[in-house]
Amino acid sequence: MNLHTIRPAKGATHKEKRLGRGEASGKGGTSTKGNKGGQSRAGYQRKMAHEGGQMPIQRRIPKRGFNNIHRVEYKVFNLGQIDQLVEKYGLTEFTPENLYINGLISQTSLVKILGNGELKAKIAFKVNAVSEKAKAAIEGAGGTIEILK
Repeated sequence: MNLHTIRPAKGATHKEKRLGRGEASGKGGTSTKGNKGGQSRAGYQRKMAHEGGQMPIQRRIPKRGFNNIHRVEYKVFNLGQIDQLVEKYGLTEFTPENLYINGLISQTSLVKILGNGELKAKIAFKVNAVSEKAKAAIEGAGGTIEILK
């Protein structure tokens, strides 16, 4: 056996159907695409959410509510959680970089401290926002706060 004599097994290959090559081919005229309409035309592409004449779901369901484009979303930490995080991860200062390194926030998250719970650890904070109650508790425990822009 030589490379130039190798052929596929008998019946393994089929002739390509030549569509739209006249009536005698048996596949002429409409080229097996039915009659008229978008799907028989060249370049047809079904639109996303097309439901074939039925009113699409994005038009059936009413719009609700209001999304404020100026809303600032914070990742919130309470004072009670901070003591646990300091013990678990051995944090010396509470910064977005440290939290990101330990997988607690995403890289772009803004951090806010709230005053629920008690803080026992004396720790330095560099955060984006802090509540008045939390600020008083942190300074009472001997910690420092720096607000980041």
